[in-house]
Amino acid sequence: MRILPASEFQLNREVEYGSPEQNETVRRIIDEVRQDGDAALIRMAQQFDNVEIAELRVSDEEIQAAYEQVDAEFLAALRQAAANIRAFHEKQKRTSWMDLQANGSLLGQIIRPLKRVGLYVPGGKAAYPSSVLMNAIPAIVAGVPEIAMVTPPATAGEAGINPHILVAAAEAGVKEIYRVGGAQAVAALAYGTQSIPPVDKIVGPGNIYVALAKRFVFGVVDIDMIAGPTDIVVLADEHADPEYIAADLLAQAEHDEMSPAILVTPSQELAESVRLELWRQLDVLPKKAIAAVSTATKGAILLVNSLDEGVDVVNRLAPEHCELLVQEPFNLLPRIENAGAIFLGAYSTEPVGDYFAGPNHVLPTNGTARFSSPLNVDDFLKKSSVIHYSKEALLANGEMIMTLARNEGLEGHARAVEVRLKKEGKLK
Repeated sequence: MRILPASEFQLNREVEYGSPEQNETVRRIIDEVRQDGDAALIRMAQQFDNVEIAELRVSDEEIQAAYEQVDAEFLAALRQAAANIRAFHEKQKRTSWMDLQANGSLLGQIIRPLKRVGLYVPGGKAAYPSSVLMNAIPAIVAGVPEIAMVTPPATAGEAGINPHILVAAAEAGVKEIYRVGGAQAVAALAYGTQSIPPVDKIVGPGNIYVALAKRFVFGVVDIDMIAGPTDIVVLADEHADPEYIAADLLAQAEHDEMSPAILVTPSQELAESVRLELWRQLDVLPKKAIAAVSTATKGAILLVNSLDEGVDVVNRLAPEHCELLVQEPFNLLPRIENAGAIFLGAYSTEPVGDYFAGPNHVLPTNGTARFSSPLNVDDFLKKSSVIHYSKEALLANGEMIMTLARNEGLEGHARAVEVRLKKEGKLK
């Protein structure tokens, strides 16, 4: 991992929209699903996954049988994580409100859950039960009555679903699960098939084909985000432990060859120690091949003149995960403006947030923490404004409303008010 002054570092933030061939493939898949429905899903399962599917929906018996295939230690940890996630998101709930004004008018906002949400869950080797919890629980807390989960078969040639995924879904409260993945699953959720009713919003991670499909169907349905590679920035002073820092950087670097893992520090000595420690830990990391590429091409140790400058660098990078490994992390917290999640102190390692603490691990990537937020309960709500204008209020304000409408050249708008004012004797 290279060491360089922060002023010389530029992180490539280009958004990946796939190759022309990948885009064309996704368009074709979506068109086929819209035309052929279930038949297209079954045909593509054979084509892409070498799987013969007799029934798209996972049965209740399969879900119950999955419990026999996971160990008690996993189930206990999963249940505690689910409880923590649910408790955190319960605090995000909001209620409708109405404001009765002195002139008899009533203004307000009605907050309702989305009716039906689709959850995409990767399968096979990339099976993440934690993501099931993080995507499903906020929707359930929001009150979404229907959640449809799609996930591909776990093993090529077999139609079974990873049992840890099924158990996580059941523990979260998801009962409607379909054995379908890829862009075709996104198309099915967006447009519906004979077996899968369409949804209002699609959330959850996936490969480039899933990401492109979500991008194409946006507008027909809502989506959570187009996620880029995961990233982390650690801001550390000379008191930080190099072993902790190296481990935390590698925890993100092992995700993807394109995952940035960056240390920002004013200490040259710490920078050198972390680089040596990172090499040592990398040598025995099971995903060494992936992490070696990401640390070499996307990773960096950035030297700054002070922690104040380090804060500025963090805000410029707008990381998905930001760790403050400094003596007084709470002193810096108010100044970290751009970060998906902020981890304070030596024992708040990023995996605590990924799996267990309670805040959502679906976070803005690729610098989008400058303007977006973690997945939360609000993502599964919609809001309607309520306007009841009394006669007194319209008579008092009608002429101002007409003035604004005519200023915009919308005479019909003005006359809709004028006709009422005339009938009430306010205008001749």
